[in-house]
Amino acid sequence: MKFGIVALAVAIGIVIATGKMRTSAHANEKIRMTNTERLPRSSHGAQDVATNTVVAKAFTGSVDAAGFPIATAWDKAQPVQFDADWKGENNDPERGTEVQLLWTPQHLYLRFRARYRTITVFADADASGRRDHLWDRDVVEAFLQPDPSSTRHYKEFEVSPNGYWIDLDIENGGLRDLKSGMQRRVTVDEAAKTWTAELAIPTKSLVARFEPNAVWRANFYRIEGAPEPRFYS
Repeated sequence: MKFGIVALAVAIGIVIATGKMRTSAHANEKIRMTNTERLPRSSHGAQDVATNTVVAKAFTGSVDAAGFPIATAWDKAQPVQFDADWKGENNDPERGTEVQLLWTPQHLYLRFRARYRTITVFADADASGRRDHLWDRDVVEAFLQPDPSSTRHYKEFEVSPNGYWIDLDIENGGLRDLKSGMQRRVTVDEAAKTWTAELAIPTKSLVARFEPNAVWRANFYRIEGAPEPRFYS
């Protein structure tokens, strides 16, 4: 899958090569499972955006009682950051989003940190927290395509500020419940106007066999607001 036009590298990890699932200016990267220590840097010190790659750090530490990486584990996962709309215009730092990735052979972990102006969520969901059409309110989204040759087949994961979720398997325009077993945890810091969503996605729901040196396509996305004009980034 492809997503934000950003490139970053962490010491040893997955590189996600991003591209477009949903139309977005932040939709041209890759996740790559790699053992390279660094990607080339631009003259400005940032990762060379021409590579359109994101590296997810291999995680070997401890998880907390809820099954997520301990807070310090994220320190080595350099974030992808974006605050423009889907056209790459109208930057709004007050709606900035950053995404970090960690992995083990069993799980792909994502952490979204989203600044917000307002929060708009659904008041109802299934008992499990699953909610159809979750994207009609505030969400963070990850679109993952482990097999880049299957251009019309990908997995979609969404989480809202109140912890509701949906996961979908999308192929040739059709969709079905993925039933991935994804775990999620959401916290809202009202004083800082930031909400954070952590996702733990079993790799067995993504690939039949996890390959640490594989290259995936992906897209990270953010929506804020219910009535139009909404903020799509």
